[in-house]
Order: sequence, then C-alpha cells, then structure tokens
Amino acid sequence: MRFRLLSLVIITFCYGCKKELSPAEYNAKAADPELFHETATYLTDVIIHDIFKPPVASRIYSYSFLAAYEALVPQHPEYQSLGAQLVKFTAPPQPDSSLQYCFPLASIKAFTTVARTLTFSGDMWDKYEKGLFEKYQNMGIPQEVYERSLTYGDSVAKHVLAYSGKDNYKEIRGYRYTVTHAPGTWVPTPPAYADACEPMWNTVRTFTLDSITQFRCPPPAKYDLDKNSKFMKLAMEVYNTGKTLTEDQKASAYFWDDNAFVTNVVGHAMFANKKMTPAGHWLAIVRTVATDKKLDLMRSTEAYTLSALSLFDAFSACWDEKYRTVRIRPETVINNNWDPNWRPFLETPAFPEYVSGHSTISAACGVVLTNLVGDNVAFTDSTEHKYGHGVKSFSSFKEAYWDASMSRVYGGIHFRDGVEEGTYLGEKIGANVWKRAVTKKDRHAIASN
Repeated sequence: MRFRLLSLVIITFCYGCKKELSPAEYNAKAADPELFHETATYLTDVIIHDIFKPPVASRIYSYSFLAAYEALVPQHPEYQSLGAQLVKFTAPPQPDSSLQYCFPLASIKAFTTVARTLTFSGDMWDKYEKGLFEKYQNMGIPQEVYERSLTYGDSVAKHVLAYSGKDNYKEIRGYRYTVTHAPGTWVPTPPAYADACEPMWNTVRTFTLDSITQFRCPPPAKYDLDKNSKFMKLAMEVYNTGKTLTEDQKASAYFWDDNAFVTNVVGHAMFANKKMTPAGHWLAIVRTVATDKKLDLMRSTEAYTLSALSLFDAFSACWDEKYRTVRIRPETVINNNWDPNWRPFLETPAFPEYVSGHSTISAACGVVLTNLVGDNVAFTDSTEHKYGHGVKSFSSFKEAYWDASMSRVYGGIHFRDGVEEGTYLGEKIGANVWKRAVTKKDRHAIASN
C-alpha cells in the first residue's frame, strides 16, 4: 500500500513539474496538421480492417470529419458552423467563452470518438488513442485546459452521433435485394456471386441534397442485342478493350480499383484481399494535397470535411440511379451472348452498372478540391503504393477524376455511358456541396494561395 501511495505521489509530482505553456504556445503545438493527417489515415486503416462497404465507409468518414470540423471552428472566427446548412443538422454546443480551450485537441477528440463509435475495432482505437493523447499531454497544456478540451470534443461528438442516429442507416441493415432476372437487368457476377450491395442506400439521409432525385442522369442505352444497336456497340467496346489492354490501361484500372474485398480464386481455393475504398483513396489524396500545399490544420480539416460530404452525397445519388435502372453488367452480357470464357480485368462489384460509382464520387470530390485549392493543381498520388497499386501523377483534379472514370471501362466492369454520365453527375454533386456547405465566411480568400 505504501509503495502504491508513493508511486501516485511521484506520478502526480512529475506531472506537476511539467512546464505549462501559454495558450498561444500550446495551441501552436497542438495545431500541427500532421497529427490530424495521421489520425485520418488511421481511420482508413480501421475501415480496411473492418471491411466496410464503400457507401458505408463514406458515412463513417463524413460524420467523423464533420465532428472534427465543428469542434475546431470556435478557434477560427473566419469560419462558421455547418449547422442549419446541412440537411437537418443543427450547430453543436458552444464552448464557454470565458474559459481557455485547446481546440485542436478538442477537434481530434471529437474525430476519434465518432470514428470509434461508427467502426467495429475498439481495440485498435484503444492502442492508437493512448499514444495520440500522450503527445498532447506532453505539449504543456494545463491540466484543466486539457480535460476541458477533451470534454468539449466529446460533447461535439455526441451531438454529431445523435445526428447520425437519425439518418435511416440502422433501419436498412439486413435488407436483401430480390433479383428479378428480367432481360437487361443486374444479376450477381463471378467469382463470388455476392448479394447486391446496399440496395436501400438511397433512403439514407444526405447532407446537401434537397432530395435524392435532385440530379438525375439521362436513361442508359436501351438493352438491345442487335449488333447495330447503341447498347451492343457499348458492350463490344468493353469486350474488345478487355482483349487488347495496354500496360497503361492496366495500370490505370488497377490503380483505381479500390475494391474493399477482392475475391481471388485459385483452383478450388478462394481467398480475399482487403484494400482501400474509393472514398478512402480520395481522402488520402486530400492528405497529399494538403501536405504539398502546406495547408494549416483548419484548412486541412475543412478540405477533409467537404470532400467527405461530397463523397457521401455522390454515393447516395449514384446508388439511387443504380437501383432505379438496375442495369446489367458487361461481364454478364458478354458471357451470356458470345464469349462465356471472357473475364474482366477487375472483379465486377456486386451492384448494378449504371452509373459508375467511382466516376460519380471521384468527380464530386475533385470538384470540391478544385474549388478549395484551385484549378490545375498538380500532385503525385502514392497513397495506395503499399497495396501494390503503384504511383500516378496528375496535372489537375479533373484529370485525376476522368482517369478514375475511364479506368472502369479498362477494368471491364462498366460501359462508356455509365462512366461518362456518372462523371457528369458527380460534377453536379460536387458543385452542390460547395454551394450548400459554406465553411468560410469570405470564400473569395479560400483559394488565394
């Protein structure tokens, strides 16, 4: 007992010996954007580990970054809450203006609290948060400010989590899609013949859309197997492209694959690889660009948040289109009608073809980033190199999102009109997010450097 009391006294004494810094000093240390970039990337690691489907991953990102943004805004009067701007979202509780806070600490606490709640692997967060918050404890933040900031971050997180709980996500868990087998409609595809992914996603509340049908795509080419029909020409393009892929086309297809759960079949054995989702890939691009441009913590958090919101709303509008048209995949058309042995370069995802999800979400995020940091911003994307996907450089976000779009044709999993119309839809979604979610009070200054 004496030893335990002595240990407690020593620990308390040592903490009391830590030099407490001024608010300007400890806030400057806590505002290092690299800490937030690392934590954002760690959320992607958890999402990969937990194998969340792409639309679900976009939901986790959106609420996590929204919480981080809202908890940081009070330190930056030139920015404003997204309360009353996003659909049915109210501003979170405000801090006590008479007290000192470390808002970067509050922000990252709000982020990890939401991220932990919406993912499965609490043990991964236990380990990570222990090391993360030790870094803040060593920044000279007074103990009462440290604890107050964590409490404020938690209050923002609870507000955002309460908002997330009313988006209809929980109500559609377990819903199963019934395949109709009507001519020209989607059916499960090899090798896993998996059930349809998130067929009711269009009922989950969006962030900036007036309605899920605010932006509609034109009807896809009519299913018609006549050799001179528009549909048949689209199908033959996928077939012939797949048989004559160049090395550059293969590299593009694989670079943007972003399949969260790739099934591999070798003889009678089947195994799977876990990888980044499309949303995770684009948020990794946000980190790359924010680092390249030396964006501070507030601007980095803003970029992550608006990008995540655009990704989520793009998935929502795209999924509505997918399950409204329920269009057949190229692989099914080709196998059933003229070449049963043909296989696409990439594994066909388990949902209808029209429109392309990659095309939609990539364009949406690309438009937001163009508005945030400027047009013709060159960057090199090496974020998925560790997954074997290589490195690619782009002269602009637009070049990147069109490359992502066309990669789906090279991969043999989309028709050309599916990727083109998906891109146009994504551009509209991105522009709408930029219009509706106004972060900085004077937006003219945002892309000034």
